[in-house]
Amino acid sequence: MVSLAATPAAGDPSIASKQAEAQGVMDQVQQLDASLEHAVEAYNFATVKLNKVRADLKANHAQLQVAKQSLGRAQEALAARLVSLYQSDGQNDSLSVLLGASSLDDLVNRYNTANRISAQDTHVLGEVTRYDKQVKAQEARLKHAKAEAAALVQQRAAERASIQGQLASRRALLSSIQGEIAHLKAQEAARQAELRRELAARVAAQQQQAPAQAIASTVSPVSPSGDSGGNGGAGVVGPAPPPTHSSVVAIAERYLGVPYRWGGASPSGFDCSGLVMYVYGQVGVSLPHSSYSQYGMGSPVSRSDLQPGDLVFFDGLGHVGIYVGGNSFIHAPHTGDVVKISSISGWYASTYVGARRI
Repeated sequence: MVSLAATPAAGDPSIASKQAEAQGVMDQVQQLDASLEHAVEAYNFATVKLNKVRADLKANHAQLQVAKQSLGRAQEALAARLVSLYQSDGQNDSLSVLLGASSLDDLVNRYNTANRISAQDTHVLGEVTRYDKQVKAQEARLKHAKAEAAALVQQRAAERASIQGQLASRRALLSSIQGEIAHLKAQEAARQAELRRELAARVAAQQQQAPAQAIASTVSPVSPSGDSGGNGGAGVVGPAPPPTHSSVVAIAERYLGVPYRWGGASPSGFDCSGLVMYVYGQVGVSLPHSSYSQYGMGSPVSRSDLQPGDLVFFDGLGHVGIYVGGNSFIHAPHTGDVVKISSISGWYASTYVGARRI
């Protein structure tokens, strides 16, 4: 969040008081924005998990149907064998034991203790037992998956309600300082224009250097560090950035100015992880729509080894962006804002978590 930069006129306490009030409101809005990002990414993470559970449900249902069909065929074979026993001479002792069964499990147990069981009988019984266990196991998995899906649906509903409530609070706060907001937007627009010019020049230079770097990387191996975590991946040297990284930055640059929209993952509107997912999708890399899930992708990279195209994470993994070089990154910050370039300084530096190279 950009701080108010205007200096109050000397000797005018009303202006100073108004600006102090506006700054206090903006501080509250910034705290709301951070909370909102966590809620949005929690919602996204729950959606990712729900989609997986639903896919598992579909697969489990199909497997259950196969198991039931197999059990049905095995039971038909067992029934045919019982008829054969009934019609055969000298088999009445075994048949009387089997016909006294009260359930399938009881039948299996009685069958095991019958006097005369041939190899064919053993095979038929084994098939019934195996498919019966499969059916029961699949039914248990389905029951668990359905309960998990129901819990995730409730979680998403709670996150949605939290987001909507916080958005209402945010709108109410901002409506009290409309004049100051207009001034801040003008300042930010000018700053973004300058940052765009700097980024365009940096991307052009990177694209010119890419062929030479690719050649150099074949003869100059990187010496990896032994540190594997801590301080946002301090000391972690990731693999060399793939050639697609320069394209990632150029693609992300196209969407500067696109409005933030929670749950958004298209040029009509992005949230933070939706922007990352969409941009990487343009170079053929599939990423989940969740900053928490994205942090599990690729390889860790230390902050000192950041390269354009790396993913940078903030605020307990509640926010993610794409590093563009020059200690800056492109991201979709929060509701009411647009895709923009920010520096890893101030709040972003203080909440920096780490980086991943995809």
